[in-house]
Amino acid sequence: MFFRKKKAKESTLEGQNPPEQHSGEQHPEKEDPIEEKENAMKSNQLEVPNLKEKIVEALKTVYDPEIPVDIYELGLIYEIKVFPVNNVYILMTLTTPNCPSAEELPGEVKAKALSVEGVNDVELDLTFEPPYHQDMMSEAAKLELGFL
Repeated sequence: MFFRKKKAKESTLEGQNPPEQHSGEQHPEKEDPIEEKENAMKSNQLEVPNLKEKIVEALKTVYDPEIPVDIYELGLIYEIKVFPVNNVYILMTLTTPNCPSAEELPGEVKAKALSVEGVNDVELDLTFEPPYHQDMMSEAAKLELGFL
């Protein structure tokens, strides 16, 4: 609305007639192209309910080749954020910095997240801060590995 008022004011200053305004009459206005694009972006976001949960489910299909528990239950995924237009940020770690799967696992995680319907893009960061520890495992993972 501010943009339209400003445009009307500018056109008046330039010696042009301001856009016609009908008092009391209801005329459907054409939607502003910028507003139309924003609404389309919002509708894209709304089309994928529970996107974070769907990404978690996809990541639960990724396993460390040396451990029979998925990487999510192992606690290797530190953070998953979903941003506007369904861009996803994943912060993860590995069990050790010199993990034999260090080259494959991050790529597989990114590919699985990208495979979720509605995900637009994935940025993945690998970190070793804080260092991985067995306490980061879920109860299910500890039970599977015999730590409980």
